[in-house]
Amino acid sequence: MHAHPHCMPMRAEPTVQLPRNLARPPFAEVSRDAIVAAAGPELANVPAEYIRRGLRPKANQMLAGIAGLPRSHMPASIPRSKLPSSISVPASSPSQGAMNPTHVLAVSGSKSPSGNEHILVFPVHSLVLASHCATLPRLPHASSQAGSTISMPVLPLSLPSPAAFSILHQFMYHHRLDAVLKALIPLPSQFLHNLSHQTVQSTMASPNMLHHLSSYLCSSSSSNIGTLTTHAAHVKELWQDMVALGLHDPELWDAVDLAWEIVLGALNVAAAR
Repeated sequence: MHAHPHCMPMRAEPTVQLPRNLARPPFAEVSRDAIVAAAGPELANVPAEYIRRGLRPKANQMLAGIAGLPRSHMPASIPRSKLPSSISVPASSPSQGAMNPTHVLAVSGSKSPSGNEHILVFPVHSLVLASHCATLPRLPHASSQAGSTISMPVLPLSLPSPAAFSILHQFMYHHRLDAVLKALIPLPSQFLHNLSHQTVQSTMASPNMLHHLSSYLCSSSSSNIGTLTTHAAHVKELWQDMVALGLHDPELWDAVDLAWEIVLGALNVAAAR
């Protein structure tokens, strides 16, 4: 999908200007060096898509490893002034097959930082990041995790929306389009149930279905332009993070396109009421 040269004004509030489409940047392949650094030379010549698909069956084990980290040592956020270069946590007896994370992302906003700013922290597995994000900074070397503690290097990362990254963080593991859409906008549960990429594509091609979902969102938001504009902002923030990370997953892009179409449609429905 290409950028539209002009913006789409919303009649109810002339000050609201939203782009007609969210432009996709040119495709960029992920770094082979980053993949080798994350997983070793044996993956040097393995296609990135093959690596991503190979990780999917391990998603629950990796997410279990993240969930198993003791919260006493792994807070959800850390003041910028106290951000360490690595975080160590006690190695608990892992649940069945759980895979411990290798790094911690410290995600801050792109605006000028302040020492009091709280930075969101996300435990991650380096190969998941390296195989999904084309513009990720080089991950610090992770030491082996043998012994009684797990030491995870911290990678500071500046993104347009730290909050939106939580959606991408989960998606890179479970690849659930329903979870992405549910996190962005209210949608009927029957639509989200077992949502597939094919359903996303067929919905985009169906004006009737798009109108139905836009009307649902409009009603869920009480036809409030401000509420709908906030939904639009959330979708746009996710898009900005995807662009910044070089996350080129076509299924994710199609889901974001769908959310954007639904929000724009809902704004038009609200403006006409």
